[in-house]
Amino acid sequence: MAAETEVTAKATRRRFTNAEKLRVLREVDGCRKPGELGALLRREGLYSSHVSAWRRARERGELAGSTSRPRGPQPKPVDPRDKKIAELERSTRRLQARLERAEGLIEVQKKVAALLGTPFESDEPR
Repeated sequence: MAAETEVTAKATRRRFTNAEKLRVLREVDGCRKPGELGALLRREGLYSSHVSAWRRARERGELAGSTSRPRGPQPKPVDPRDKKIAELERSTRRLQARLERAEGLIEVQKKVAALLGTPFESDEPR
C-alpha cells in the first residue's frame, strides 16, 4: 500500500512574525564557517532573498515593533467635502428624475384635457 501524501487544496503563503525573523537573523549573523549559512537556510526552508529583505527591514527599524506594518497602499483620509458632494449629487439625480416624471404627467394631463375639450388650468395666467 502506497503512503498517502497530504496536499492542501490551495497553497498558502508562509508568514513569519517579527520575532521569528529576528531569531533567524541572529542565527545567520552567527554563521562563520563555510556552508553554515546554506545549512541554516535549508533547515529553515528559506531563500537568501528572505535574509536580505529581513536585514534591510531590520536596518530600517521595521522589525523592532511587535507587529508588522500592514501591506498595500496607505488609506487616504476621507475629505468631508467629498462626502457632501456625493450626497448632493445623489439628491440632484433623484430630484431630476422626479421632475421628469412630473413633467411627463403634466404633458399627459394636457393631452387628455385637449381631447376632452376642457381647458387646462395651469396654462392660464393667474
